[in-house]
Amino acid sequence: MVFYFTSAVVNAPFTIYMGKDKYENEDLIKYGWPEDVWFHVDKLSSAHVYLRLPKGQTINDIPPEVLVDCAQLVKNNSIQGCKMNNINVVYTPWSNLKKTGDMDVGQIGFHRQKDVKIVAVEKKINEIVNRLEKTKVERFPDLAAEKESRDHEERNEKKAQLQEQKKREKEEQKRKKEMEELKSYSSLMKTENMKTNEDGYDSDDFM
Repeated sequence: MVFYFTSAVVNAPFTIYMGKDKYENEDLIKYGWPEDVWFHVDKLSSAHVYLRLPKGQTINDIPPEVLVDCAQLVKNNSIQGCKMNNINVVYTPWSNLKKTGDMDVGQIGFHRQKDVKIVAVEKKINEIVNRLEKTKVERFPDLAAEKESRDHEERNEKKAQLQEQKKREKEEQKRKKEMEELKSYSSLMKTENMKTNEDGYDSDDFM
């Protein structure tokens, strides 16, 4: 089971989701999307919370209000963290998550520590948590199928972009060739005209 939440604090709502337990977290780690950003309470046990960004956006494009929503949600879903003030929440792109065979279920590491960001959470804000909880939806998604569908769509988009690029390059080559032919033809006509004029002047006789 996966829990989905909607952050509607900005005009275009964002989807936030998390697994029910550490076993589901394994699937979320495995089938995450490049557009996903992972959140977790720093140095404490907590839910693995994911924010799905629109295509083309990066972790640096997260609106501050949405970042607060994610931090509050992950804090609220930490047995220890929800009772504490002044905690830190770490977040990083899904692609930076590292899972090795010797790690426990639900345990995760990072490929690049420099790509891990931290947001401080002073205290729980009930208004935010309650607002998010009202949008909560439980689903049993086929994560592997959704990931494959997303990747298939991306492959088709890249294929179409490549075809369009080749088409533009071909048209540009055709245009250059036509310009070169026109230039060559104009040069030839100019030369022919000069010869004709020279012949004409030589044959003129006014006497």
